[in-house]
This record gives sequence, C-alpha cells and structure tokens, in this order.
Amino acid sequence: MMNDPRAEILRQAAQLFAQKGYVESSLSEVARSLNYSKGAIYNYFSSKQEIYDAIIIFTLTGLNDASAAAVKREDTPAEQLKQFMVAHARFLADNYDCFVTMLVGFSGMANTGLKDDALALRDAHEGLLRRIIADGVADGSFRAVGAAMTGRAVLSLLSWMVRWFKPGGDKSAEDVALEYHDLLVRGLVA
Repeated sequence: MMNDPRAEILRQAAQLFAQKGYVESSLSEVARSLNYSKGAIYNYFSSKQEIYDAIIIFTLTGLNDASAAAVKREDTPAEQLKQFMVAHARFLADNYDCFVTMLVGFSGMANTGLKDDALALRDAHEGLLRRIIADGVADGSFRAVGAAMTGRAVLSLLSWMVRWFKPGGDKSAEDVALEYHDLLVRGLVA
C-alpha cells in the first residue's frame, strides 16, 4: 500500500506526461502503472487536467521553496546567486518529470484560480532572483545590468537545461549550475 496515493499519482502522471506528452497520455495508463483502477484515480482527482494542474503547482511551489530556503540574506549577491542557481538545478534534477511537465504545460492550465496561484509562485521565484541581481548592482559587485532581463537569462539557462540534461549523467545538476554561475559572474573575457 502506498503512503501517499495522491503524490504517487502525480509522480506517475508526470513521468508519463514527460515521456509521451499530456495529450497522448491517458488516465488509464496512469492507473495501470500504479496497479489501480481508473476509478481509484477519481478518488483523488476529478480529471487528467486536474492532475496536470496539480503537477504544475507542486513544481512551482517546490522550486520557489527550495530557492528561498537556499539563499542566505547575509551572503554576498554573487554567493546568493550561486545558492539560487544550485537550488533551482537540484530541484529540477530531483523532480525532473514534474519539471518537464510544468515547462511544457504551464500555458495549458485550465483552472483560472490555480493558474493565478502558479503565476504568483513563478513571480515569487523570479522576484527573488531579480532582488539578488539588483542588490549586486546596487553594491557594485555586478555591473549595471537590468535585473529583469538578466533574471530571464539565468532562468532560461537553468530551466531549459531539461532539453539536454538527464539526471544520473556525467554531470550533476549542481555541477551544471556552478558552471553557469561561473560563466555569468566571470564572463567570457579572459
């Protein structure tokens, strides 16, 4: 017996959605992978769309919580940026299928209230990053860059690594984040 059937349904659905895509996946396949009946799934979720939306909220909540917990306000902006980037990459690796599902499906959320919640979580995560960048600009540790544009670049580097990064490969997600951090902070100029 599973300790948390709802969480296990989300995990299995995310794996299926990440592999096959949302449209090509069915609740019957999710149920089969869990040795459940399709009806048993309905004890926890009313539809495939509700599962999809729950995966997105889970992912954005976890990502926001992980980065907020990792960043130590007393550290320098460069160190905070490193902590943020490593936490983001680690969460991506630890929740790979959910992350893929979230990135591909964010715009497909059906529940307006949940979509508003998802946007607030996304904005909080990005807001923390922008604050780190703005603090670095203000104290002179980063050159004068726009926090919004720089934040988008950092998040693009980190989030879209799902297109090529696979957990358990030659490099850990943390190693990739540290290389990205070094590239951002030190640049390309010798």
